Amino acid sequence: MAAGGRRRNGRIFILLAIILIVILAVAGFFLRNQLFPSQQIPGQPLATPTPNQAMSRIVVLAQPVARGTTITEGMVAVVPYPQDQLVEGLFYTDVQTVIGKRARFDLEQGVPLTASLVTDAPEGSYASFQIPRGLVAVSIPMSRLTAVSYALQPGDHVNIIGSMLLVDLDTDFQSRLPNYTAAVIAPGPSGGGEETGGGGESITITINGSESPQGRAELDTALNQAVYVQPSESQRPRLVSQTLVQDAIVLWVGEFPLNGSAETQAQAAPTATPAAGEPAQAPTRPDVVTLVVTPQDAVTLNYLMLVDAHLSLALRSAGDDQRVPTETVTLQFILDQYNIPYPAKLPYGIEPRIDDLYEKLPSQQSAQP
Repeated sequence: MAAGGRRRNGRIFILLAIILIVILAVAGFFLRNQLFPSQQIPGQPLATPTPNQAMSRIVVLAQPVARGTTITEGMVAVVPYPQDQLVEGLFYTDVQTVIGKRARFDLEQGVPLTASLVTDAPEGSYASFQIPRGLVAVSIPMSRLTAVSYALQPGDHVNIIGSMLLVDLDTDFQSRLPNYTAAVIAPGPSGGGEETGGGGESITITINGSESPQGRAELDTALNQAVYVQPSESQRPRLVSQTLVQDAIVLWVGEFPLNGSAETQAQAAPTATPAAGEPAQAPTRPDVVTLVVTPQDAVTLNYLMLVDAHLSLALRSAGDDQRVPTETVTLQFILDQYNIPYPAKLPYGIEPRIDDLYEKLPSQQSAQP
């Protein structure tokens, strides 16, 4: 009897457990529909079906291209592009239509090609594509000292310093002073008397040339009489230096390759290897540099080269486009600016005498007595 009661109680507990599970399942179903309608997962947007979109193809660069480079088939690729976003005639859609064109600008990889980025003109040099609009290129001579010991490279920015020698001129003759003097003898009978002439019927002019430069009369205080002073040497030119052009761009150092292609300009010519037993030749140093300047600066530089002025380049810091006004440098400016006094005449001096400031080699110094 007791055993039957225990079995009956066990069935009741099992039945209650099944009923509880069914109730929890129904409650969970309704709660899920209320909290997450349409079976939406928390934190994620509703999934929307993607319609089938028509695609077209456009031409893009498969690698970076420098300005002026001729585009070849290996430099471009074709990528898909939405048809509804494609503007008619804006992008190139055929690779063959861009082969042989030149880049107008420096272009990065992946840039879609348009008519404004390339040019059809095959004529013209590669260098002309490197010159910004409104500027021009001009070549000037250079050396080791005037070109920062050959440190210049294309793309550098430099200042141009001009130096000239100035002399005094006769405004009528337009010749350097002092003038030369000549003896003039009036015509007339020769012999004694106040009216003595040259003994001829015309004026006689005796020209002494450089042996008789024009001088000036001065009163000698010791002798208390006038003396005629002549220069001991020809006129000394006066040196003047000033910054003429600021922030000029170095387009090229040395001579351009004759074919003018971008590939040959981007890399230097290989140095020939000397044969066995032959001495190694020193590398050829460039003697000309091409600069990008304004048209007016180009005319100024042309004039200075024709008058044989000295031009020197000063390398600017990378990214520095500041323009600093400078003062014209003369001997007087150096003495005043750096507080250099005029040396006094002393009753003693240095032995041996020094007539120049050129540095002597050790062999020359030891050879002196």
